[in-house]
Amino acid sequence: MSDETMQVQSETQPAVAPNRVRLWPALVLVALLWLVRLVVMVTEFSPGKFFFGLVVTPFAVVGGLLLWTLLGSRLPRSDRFLLVGAFVVMVGFVMAVAGADFPMMALVLYAAPAISTVWVGWLLVTSSLRWPIRRAGVLAAFVVAGAVCSQLRVEGMDGAFEPKFSWRWNPTAEQQLLSELKARSAAPTALPVEIPVTPLQPGDWPEFRGPLRDGRLAGVQIQTNWTESPPQELWRHRIGPGWSSFAVIGNQVFTQEQRGDDEYVVCYDGQTGGELWTHHDPERFMEVVAGAGPRATPTFHEGRLYAMGASGKLNCLNAATGQKIWTRDLVADTTAKIPVWGFSSSPLVSGGIVSVFAGGPQGKTLAGYNADTGDLAWTAGVANPKSPEEGELSYCSPQLATIHGIEQFLLTTSAGLFSFDPATGKTLWSHDWPSQGVARVCQPARIGDADLLIGTGMGVGSRRITVAHDAGKWTTEIGWTSKDIKPYFNDLVLADGHLYGFDGNIFVCVSLQDGTRSWRARGYGNGQVLLLADQALLLILSEQGDVALVRAQPQSHEELGRFKAIEGKTWNHPVVAHGKLYVRNAEEIACFKLEGVDALKETGDGVDQTTVKPTDSP
Repeated sequence: MSDETMQVQSETQPAVAPNRVRLWPALVLVALLWLVRLVVMVTEFSPGKFFFGLVVTPFAVVGGLLLWTLLGSRLPRSDRFLLVGAFVVMVGFVMAVAGADFPMMALVLYAAPAISTVWVGWLLVTSSLRWPIRRAGVLAAFVVAGAVCSQLRVEGMDGAFEPKFSWRWNPTAEQQLLSELKARSAAPTALPVEIPVTPLQPGDWPEFRGPLRDGRLAGVQIQTNWTESPPQELWRHRIGPGWSSFAVIGNQVFTQEQRGDDEYVVCYDGQTGGELWTHHDPERFMEVVAGAGPRATPTFHEGRLYAMGASGKLNCLNAATGQKIWTRDLVADTTAKIPVWGFSSSPLVSGGIVSVFAGGPQGKTLAGYNADTGDLAWTAGVANPKSPEEGELSYCSPQLATIHGIEQFLLTTSAGLFSFDPATGKTLWSHDWPSQGVARVCQPARIGDADLLIGTGMGVGSRRITVAHDAGKWTTEIGWTSKDIKPYFNDLVLADGHLYGFDGNIFVCVSLQDGTRSWRARGYGNGQVLLLADQALLLILSEQGDVALVRAQPQSHEELGRFKAIEGKTWNHPVVAHGKLYVRNAEEIACFKLEGVDALKETGDGVDQTTVKPTDSP
């Protein structure tokens, strides 16, 4: 063959024949990506498995594909740099255009697997085509991926880290709320109703999960035949994002929400849903999983409302008017860093002190403030001696308890369970149970006089301990440790020798005697549960916004009724107060009248905390 003929052929044929592209390393990388992802989905959840499977692996696979393109693909040098450069430009374009709407975490978790699969899949199915066509297909995939991702908005993730996407040009629920508020800004506002200072009335729900923070409502019975007598909707409307629950005093309903660049504490009318008053601070906390807004629930105490914002702003407000009495900055007071998921500690008021979790260093894990003046009364530290930083990780709230006749408050952190003197912050006792970096979110559950239950998610499990007090010395003893229930941010309830709650996104019944599971049920996602103690009923608010009524019985799972209450991802705790069911999420708030509600007993929920008895031991 002459030199002229060879030159013509080299000009008319691709530099690399289709079968010369070394594709098998790329195929192995993509196959590994989906295999690891599948294993994470079908096996028991753990933080290490999640981080490795859904974060590290996609990142590593994309990096491997770029290295393969540069060093192992056998492509012409110009094409290698062209494809790698196009990919980098695509990522930069998405980050520049979408910004916080489609952050790097979303690119790694969701876009990277899809783009990698299309990239390698295209080269696989077009092996018989000329290289210029195959190259154009890869470049087109990058262009389309960049265009689509740059116009998407990640509106948070559910409990299984599945994202919700929407187009960026569609207004968010928060933006729609702000438009509605602006449109009715000139409308008259209802006058605040004077709120009694003390005592609390039967039926009131003054703080997070009730007076004992145990999600237990006593002294009330409801109609259970929801086919014939379903809960009746009284009102619903939009609400700003946030994961607060409610404090309900008489007809006043208190919660927290985000509205644009301001965090709000809002008092709603329980009859109509109308706004009675608002208080706001120029704070906005935002993260990609849960989204924007406050995390804690306001606490009502003697005519005042204590509210913690996601960025650490602690307010004391007049509960009747919303007027600010005092405010403190937890970050400034304790040098704490704002936690990854935001400050979530609902304030506890006891003995004239407001206690909150801070997570600050050097003995400033907790802070206690004078309830009247806001002056810093004390700080207290908790730590695992082997890993001091572990004590600084918690999304729990202080919880009052009287154990062996001594009033104290409890707090779980990543180091274990701790007890403190509310007046001084002095540590009374501790139970070390390091969670290996897993944040503890659930409240400790009290069993009888001296037994406690610690729940931990992400594969760690639950533990029952017994607290002893003899000759001034406190000790704890492990009863059992079980992985049959691993509650993450979904609190549990206790009834008749069993606990009911969420093992990940599966609802379970577990024996308090030995920690073994009696039954499990799907269909509620990562929801929340409330116990109607007099009827042994579980009121479950599912992650999808359904309300279900389930029997609290160990024999089997029996659902009595269900209805759709609100739309959207729902992680907020439901509340039943004065015959009404209040539910909300980051988009919507609604109130329902429960049929057949009996009058509350004088010893029922909402009276002074010292008159309410803890759950009986099994």
